[in-house]
Amino acid sequence: MSDDGDNIAIARRCRELALHLMLGPDGPEPARLLRESADRWARHGVPIEAVHHAVHQGLRDGFDRLARASSQDYDALVAGAKLTVAMLDTMISTVSGSYIRQVRAEVGERHAAVHTLTSALLGGHPTSAMVRGRIEIAPSYCVVAVAIAPHYDESNPVLNAQVIARRKLRRAQAELENRCGETALSLLSVDGGTVLVPSADFADADLEDLVARLAAAAQAAVTATVVRAEPDEVPCAADQAHELLDMVKRLGLGAGLHRFEDRALEFQLTRPGPGRESLRALVAPLAGHPDLLDTLQQHIANNLNRRRTAETLGVHANTVDYRLKRINQLTGVDPTEPAGIWYLRSALYA
Repeated sequence: MSDDGDNIAIARRCRELALHLMLGPDGPEPARLLRESADRWARHGVPIEAVHHAVHQGLRDGFDRLARASSQDYDALVAGAKLTVAMLDTMISTVSGSYIRQVRAEVGERHAAVHTLTSALLGGHPTSAMVRGRIEIAPSYCVVAVAIAPHYDESNPVLNAQVIARRKLRRAQAELENRCGETALSLLSVDGGTVLVPSADFADADLEDLVARLAAAAQAAVTATVVRAEPDEVPCAADQAHELLDMVKRLGLGAGLHRFEDRALEFQLTRPGPGRESLRALVAPLAGHPDLLDTLQQHIANNLNRRRTAETLGVHANTVDYRLKRINQLTGVDPTEPAGIWYLRSALYA
């Protein structure tokens, strides 16, 4: 049936139901008939605005009949108007409820399909999910590991932290769907998780913008790392992305998007092995001197600019010089020399 035919049939049905509700005997039958019809229209994808229009048309026709029958009776006319408003409330609520139930069912089905496919890809079994699911698998993915910081209200003792966290997550998920449509696959909790987005749809700048939008929607800092992979490589890429994310958080490299190619050196330095243990031992003498350790970290972060380091720490530049000398004495490595700072920086990453 054409759209016009659908609309005519809906209008006729709504007019019949409106007249039945307004002029017929009391009872649950008309409301049940309307609910069943609305359920069917929702399942068949009839636009809800077309149904609402038909409802109003049916009620107008019903009110016209009431008005003609009681044109000389003011009280009856007022009663008819009140009845029309009451019937409008009943019909709109019934129709909207049917459509909401259908939307929830469709969303639930899609979420189940997304969860199944995402789990299959992360588990290394995309083929079986592709057979069962309705979502097309992309040729390659940006595998994004995500960490979502607590919302500032989560620490408010007056508020329910779990409710605040769930709202934060829903806002982030809504933004992800708004930005990516149905192409993004995700497994997210209030603390973060994994997102798979088709590589063809997202350049590096797009991913940076996506992470920034997620942070704005969540109203919390979002730290993310990304590794690109084909479907059968997704499990290894996800492990790598989350290891990189753990490193970024441990080293305090800041929120935002971090790419593997930009953090390859730090990542390699944190790999287990005798080299890492040797590097760690290099800065072990500083463990009991937090002021020296902080000075070294800030000195490196400020590109070895002692005056800027002093400003960051809120001390005199001579104090920075003294601390750098103490670091040299304790570690045997000079932080003012290029070779020395290279070793010390590597040791901090290890």
